[in-house]
Amino acid sequence: MLVQGTPDQLIEVLRETTVSLVRRDGPDLTARQLGVFLTVYLGEGPHTVRGLASALNVSKPAITRALDRLGEFDFARRKTDPKDRRSVLVQCTVKGSALLREISATMVEAGTAFQKVTRAPAAREKASAS
Repeated sequence: MLVQGTPDQLIEVLRETTVSLVRRDGPDLTARQLGVFLTVYLGEGPHTVRGLASALNVSKPAITRALDRLGEFDFARRKTDPKDRRSVLVQCTVKGSALLREISATMVEAGTAFQKVTRAPAAREKASAS
């Protein structure tokens, strides 16, 4: 589902989603950790530390720290690349996939609720004009 709207509307969906994630039981992710997480889960893989650093335009140590935390939460896992044992691949996990579904559902709910709120005044104005 592609949500369309003004920047103010989209930022409100982001706010509602973030607040929902903060309120839920479970670990909180920093913006960087969430950025790495979403890049791993939504971007075409395989993903490496070097590739993630390049894609997000941050240092490899910053990616490593984010992956350390994501690994602690079991949202991502690192595995030695069997083709190049010097390289590490970043893999999705079942728990991470569940988090992605939760984030997606939360965004849909926030977008739907926001659309209902913004449509209600317009519908009342249209009804009173009739």
